Amino acid sequence: MDLEALNRRIIACRRCPRLVEWRETVARTKRKAYGEWEYWGKPVPGFGDSKASLLIIGLAPAAHGGNRTGRMFTGDRSGDWLFRTLNKFGYANKTVSVNRHDGLKLKNCYITAACRCAPPQNKPLPSEIKNCRNFLIKELQLLKSITVIIGLGKIGFDTALNCFKNAGIKKDTRKPVFGHGVEYRLTGRITLMGSFHPSQQNTFTGKLTENMFD
Repeated sequence: MDLEALNRRIIACRRCPRLVEWRETVARTKRKAYGEWEYWGKPVPGFGDSKASLLIIGLAPAAHGGNRTGRMFTGDRSGDWLFRTLNKFGYANKTVSVNRHDGLKLKNCYITAACRCAPPQNKPLPSEIKNCRNFLIKELQLLKSITVIIGLGKIGFDTALNCFKNAGIKKDTRKPVFGHGVEYRLTGRITLMGSFHPSQQNTFTGKLTENMFD
């Protein structure tokens, strides 16, 4: 299996009834501002450079962001922060992404998420994250050049850690405490870093500033 085949499998997934119902309901009812859009309404695959050394793991697609556009962090405020910063450091060719056909390209970076479907209130259940875990484990196996993983938020951070434990790669019983800027060596080659998620809840309150994210 390659990344293209894996992404087809992700898009076809219907393992979580609650998430299937929610993402499809949102896609039908839409938000008034996006009334003319044809929402994606399916699981959202990862995207980026298959030879990337940097992997970014978010929480899940936003109901009217990735669930609308079909690409992670595309068409929402969190993505505005993420792509602006990635562009600043040479990982993205654009500062803003509005749809999956807008010409955004990632260099040496791949973006994925702990949960591939938009969850109600942005809160996937532990069982739903677990259902998605094998997709992320397979991505980690296919992305052979990864040396740094950034977990955006505690769920992104913990999901990366759990993937390595479930795959039998990391057997350390000590669980690192999530925090902004925390670093944890997963293997001799791969370091896991924590970052507050660039959600509006964090950026509007000043919990995460642009300097902190940089």
